[in-house]
Amino acid sequence: MNATSGSQSVSSQNFRQEEIDRFGALAQRWWDPDGPQKALHALNPVRLDYVREQVTLSGEPVLDVGCGGGLFSEALAREGARVTAIDLSPELIKVACLHKLESNLDVAYEVQSVESLAAERRGQFAVVTCMEMLEHVPDPAAIIATCGKLLRPGGRLFLATLNRTPAAFALAVVGAEYVARLLPKGTHHYRDFIKPSELGRCLRDAGLELENVSGVAYAPWRGGARRSDCTQVNYLACARKPDTAR
Repeated sequence: MNATSGSQSVSSQNFRQEEIDRFGALAQRWWDPDGPQKALHALNPVRLDYVREQVTLSGEPVLDVGCGGGLFSEALAREGARVTAIDLSPELIKVACLHKLESNLDVAYEVQSVESLAAERRGQFAVVTCMEMLEHVPDPAAIIATCGKLLRPGGRLFLATLNRTPAAFALAVVGAEYVARLLPKGTHHYRDFIKPSELGRCLRDAGLELENVSGVAYAPWRGGARRSDCTQVNYLACARKPDTAR
């Protein structure tokens, strides 16, 4: 994991420009279910079901961090959540805003860092989601800590990322990028994958209580995904901010 254990520092430069550019280049096909983000389309229903099992979304203020072109943001809004969605890619936010015109869903999209939003809206969200983003930033522990600051007491943080295991390397890097070519080469870097134990430590250091970890099985040959007891590749996590937190 590329984060320093227990890091509470918040850097306005906690991103890699090449990562933003790589995903921005995919913006025009973000909503194509057979395009470069085919895996996200398959994972989206699984992620939404996981969140719905543990929180009520209708009427609640929800933040989607690293929202990309808005796939998960719109899914949350469709459940009645009052969604704010942020990303550092102008190209992706533009596509998200255009798609919102078709879906007629109420999502507030902004090109903004999570750190700058935390300075403006600390403690204002019942739910914060950060899906498939932590493995793409230099300091994931700092992102987790900042997400915690945005939660109100009793709020929950939902995360999705990749485990640092040989199975994840074989499937998410070799298989998805080089064999099946489901993702552009260079999308993932094995060194940045995060073990659940590391994620748990970062959550504790941020003052959050880990409540649940669930594996996700993605079958590209079927074009589908499902929850699983196995966390060796993709996994989801839910953490709660204590009621007494400030």
